Amino acid sequence: MSAKNNNIRDRISVLASHLTSSSAMASEKEAALAAIPSDADAPTIFDKIINKEIPSTVVYEDDKVLAFRDITPQAPTHILIIPKVKDGLSGLSKAEERHFDILGRLLYTAKLVAKQEGLDDGFRIVINDGPKGCQSVYHIHVHLLGGRQMNWPAG
Repeated sequence: MSAKNNNIRDRISVLASHLTSSSAMASEKEAALAAIPSDADAPTIFDKIINKEIPSTVVYEDDKVLAFRDITPQAPTHILIIPKVKDGLSGLSKAEERHFDILGRLLYTAKLVAKQEGLDDGFRIVINDGPKGCQSVYHIHVHLLGGRQMNWPAG
């Protein structure tokens, strides 16, 4: 296996342990700072979830997006919404005009899932971007948070 593939495998392993471990694991901030922004099409843990190699609790799926419960929820309802095809969209700052449709689809799906989850009194959408934005998986994803009163300022 090449050094690049070993590096990718090592990063996926670190992120997988972060996403599946208890409170003994590093904080979200530490995980984000440890994550290495990858090239636009490098595989991530989300690719394994899309391919059903890692189990998840799917709450919505269509031909373009997958929505599943976060395993380290930050609110009573915490769902991640991801495009099934990354197409170079590792983060919002990498968006190009060709991503217009999928970006809209992610937000519209958040609205559908929020309704499905009974979040009629409100919810929050978060998209982390880059290390200082606390992004730890370089495959664009929307966090749908709800079921409690959100505070402001965020972060």
